[in-house]
Amino acid sequence: MRRTIFYVSDGTGITAETIGHSVLTQFDGIEFDTFRIPFVDDEAKAQLACVRIKTSFAQTGMRPIVINTVVDPALTEVLTASGALMVDVFAPFIGPLEDELGTPRSRHVNKAHGLVNFAEYEARINATNYALSHDDGVSTNYADADVILVGVSRSGKTPTCLYMALHYGIKAANYPLTDDDLDNIELPSRLRPYRSRLFGLTIDPQRLAQVRENRRPNSKYATIEQCRWELAQADKLFKRENLPLQNTTHTSIEEIASKILSTLGIEKHMF
Repeated sequence: MRRTIFYVSDGTGITAETIGHSVLTQFDGIEFDTFRIPFVDDEAKAQLACVRIKTSFAQTGMRPIVINTVVDPALTEVLTASGALMVDVFAPFIGPLEDELGTPRSRHVNKAHGLVNFAEYEARINATNYALSHDDGVSTNYADADVILVGVSRSGKTPTCLYMALHYGIKAANYPLTDDDLDNIELPSRLRPYRSRLFGLTIDPQRLAQVRENRRPNSKYATIEQCRWELAQADKLFKRENLPLQNTTHTSIEEIASKILSTLGIEKHMF
């Protein structure tokens, strides 16, 4: 069975898509065709979105599902005329919170991702620049690092560092284990002063070979034998040094980041 999902928002649609995806993964045996319609912040745009949703209904014969984070009730009414199942993400929370806080919600559009706190914004930018300048051992000055990810090439270090920088303002560096490191099964001397900030990443050999093959086709670097050897040696190093470790094969970046922050006791709030 296939169903069509529309993530409709008066902002970027990131919140609607993130929450919707988390909920939809609970339903097995159904394939979802998903579409994001962002910046629906006036009646004309809502009418266009309504037409698009109605068209999908007519083409598929199946009632579309709309995951909605539009703040203005009048615009939601326009969208409801599409005949889709409307799932208002905010509705279950607004009433109880208004009662508890003793004040009605403001109906400002796009506050979730707007530039509200300049200090937080600057922290994210600085952390992102830090992650880029300390990617794959480009810089080995780790004195200011909140965390240093260690692992073989293409095990997920860079995207995890960037995610933590962008969403938490974490100064995350990463160090790729070299053949010399793996031959010696020894923590590089440059990392030893920062041992309490180290976190290991690993990955299944088959998946690593696939990722590397896409990057460097038909190379020794991408062979399953090379991948197995590197990962086995890295595993020995992690166990010898008793480093915390996460397998990234079937784990989302969000989950990896949460595990790292929790394990290392880093208290940061998502921006």
